[in-house]
Amino acid sequence: MLRALVLLLLLANVLFFAWSEHWLAPLLGPAAREREPERLTRQVQPDAVALLPPEAASAVLAEAASAAALAAQGTCLEAGPFSDTDIAAAEQAIAELPTGSWHRISVDLPGSYLVYMGRYPNRDALQKKSDELRRLKIGYEEVKAPAELENGLSLGHFNTREEADASLAAATQRGVRSARVVVLAPPRLQHRLRVERATAPVAAQIVALPTTALAGGFDTCKQR
Repeated sequence: MLRALVLLLLLANVLFFAWSEHWLAPLLGPAAREREPERLTRQVQPDAVALLPPEAASAVLAEAASAAALAAQGTCLEAGPFSDTDIAAAEQAIAELPTGSWHRISVDLPGSYLVYMGRYPNRDALQKKSDELRRLKIGYEEVKAPAELENGLSLGHFNTREEADASLAAATQRGVRSARVVVLAPPRLQHRLRVERATAPVAAQIVALPTTALAGGFDTCKQR
């Protein structure tokens, strides 16, 4: 027993020495080698990396901002969308732009309503209600989101409360007793801030604006 243990220790030491000297590289592959020459060969154009003094770095940043402003000049730019809650902060963020250079675009968005059954405590209860709806020949879908409505059933998705109420009334007449209308999102206004055609000074100011209150900042206008 002792002899076998000594032989195992000796073999382990030999293998470790062979591995540390990379004699096993042909068997283990190049990934096992992590010496400095191999790291250097994996670098992409290492000679192109240069550290700039603060003055030079500032000049490079200024040049990049100038190029971005030039690219934006004459372009239609917009930021958003914004809700009623955050549009005031967004307009405050662009208050330094010249008067008349930008305007707000507001769009009415419809609501989102669900004729809903549930939420059921388990899959068996959900399946039982599904079987009941099939017997009544009423179409339905299983609700996966939002999480608070998961494990429930939808009898229809509507843009107005009137449509949802009418659908609920029709389902009730056909024998459904536990359905109700759930408001996923009420009707609301969505806002965008638009610069129809950015002049050079306005484009330069837009590039320098902080993006925190601007939903990520200005981008090229999109047709909707």
